[in-house]
Amino acid sequence: MSDVIPRGTNVHAADSGLGRKGLEAVDRQDALPEEPKQNRRSFRHWFVDKGWRHVVAWAAILFALFPLAYILSVSFNPIGTLTGSNVLFQRFDLRNYVNLFNDPDVPYGRWYINSLYIAIITSICTVLLCALGAYAFSRMRFRGRRFGLATLLVLQMFPQLLAITAIFLLMIQITDVFPAIGLGTHAGLIMIYLGGALGVNTFLMYGFFNTIPTAIDEAAKIDGAGHARVFFTIMLPLVTPILAVIGLLTFIGIIGEFAIASVILTDPNQQTVAIGLFQLISGFQSQKWGIFCAGAVLAALPVMVLFLFLQRYIAGGLVSGSVK
Repeated sequence: MSDVIPRGTNVHAADSGLGRKGLEAVDRQDALPEEPKQNRRSFRHWFVDKGWRHVVAWAAILFALFPLAYILSVSFNPIGTLTGSNVLFQRFDLRNYVNLFNDPDVPYGRWYINSLYIAIITSICTVLLCALGAYAFSRMRFRGRRFGLATLLVLQMFPQLLAITAIFLLMIQITDVFPAIGLGTHAGLIMIYLGGALGVNTFLMYGFFNTIPTAIDEAAKIDGAGHARVFFTIMLPLVTPILAVIGLLTFIGIIGEFAIASVILTDPNQQTVAIGLFQLISGFQSQKWGIFCAGAVLAALPVMVLFLFLQRYIAGGLVSGSVK
C-alpha cells in the first residue's frame, strides 16, 4: 500500500496503512502555523530596554576609579604637589617610594608593621568573640537572650568616637595601675577595639548560625560532644563564609582607623600608617603629598590582597545570613 494516504480515505483504511496515530500526526503537522520571522531589534529599543544600564555601570566604574588613578599618578610624580599633578601620569618616577623608606623623619616601615600587627590581632580576636557570642545566642536558651540581642543592636547606634574622651581618661588611670595595656601601647589600643567588636557583627553571625540545622549539633551531643567541641569542630567550619566577611571588614576598618589611634598612641614609633601619613600633610608649610600618596598606595596593598583571597566567601557570607 502507498505511504501517502489520499483524501477521503476512511478510518479503517488509515488504520490498515499508517494507522490512526500516524494520521493524527500528519494532521497536526498540517495544522501547525508557520513560525513568524524574528525581526532584529533596533538600537533605540535595545538602549531603552538594557543599554542604559551599561552606561550607568561604566559611569559608576569611572567615578570610583578616578580617585585611585589620581593618587597613583601623584605617587609617581616627583614634584610632590597637587597642583603640579593635574595631568594624570605625566611623569613616572619612584623617588617618592624611595624617600618613604629612606627618610629618617618618616619611619614608614615601622608604621606599616604596627598597622598590620594591630589589624591582624584585632581581626582574629573580633571573629572569635563574635562567633562565640553568636553561637550562644543561636543555640542556647537563657534568660535575657532577646534583651541582649536588642541591646547589642542598639549600642551600635553610638560609635566609639563619642566616648573618646572617656576612653582617654580611663586609659590614663589604667596606665598608673597596669602600664602594659595603658596609654601609648598596642595592647591597650587592641583592647579598646575589641570592646566595640560586638554588635552588628554578632548580629550577622547570629543570622548565619540560624541557617544551620540544629540536628547537626544535636547529633554530636548524642555522641557525647560538648558545646566547645561542637563549636570548634563542627560549627566553625560550616560558618567559614561569615567568618571571612567579618574578618575582612574588621581588617579594613582597623587599617584606616585614625581618631582613637591618634589619641592612644602617643609615641611616634608606636603609631600606625594612618597617623603617620596624616603628619606628612598636616604641616602648614611642608606638605609632602607625593610621599603621602606613595604611602597610601602601599597601605592599600594588604587590603586588596586579603579581599582577593577572600572574595569567594564575601557574597555567600553577606547573603546567607539573611535567609531566616
